[in-house]
Amino acid sequence: MEFKTYMCLICGWVYDEAAGLPEEGIEPGTLWKDVPMNWTCPECGARKEDFEMMAI
Repeated sequence: MEFKTYMCLICGWVYDEAAGLPEEGIEPGTLWKDVPMNWTCPECGARKEDFEMMAI
């Protein structure tokens, strides 16, 4: 499986599916679609819909 990354369009913070966000209870390997809908960007508080998939 190929993991993807998603960037916050507001502040540029990047969510990496492979790394997850363990400090917020999101295990490594958590797909973006499985991140809770009420989750917000840890840097600026933007909502999930303010993120866009990016190719690295």
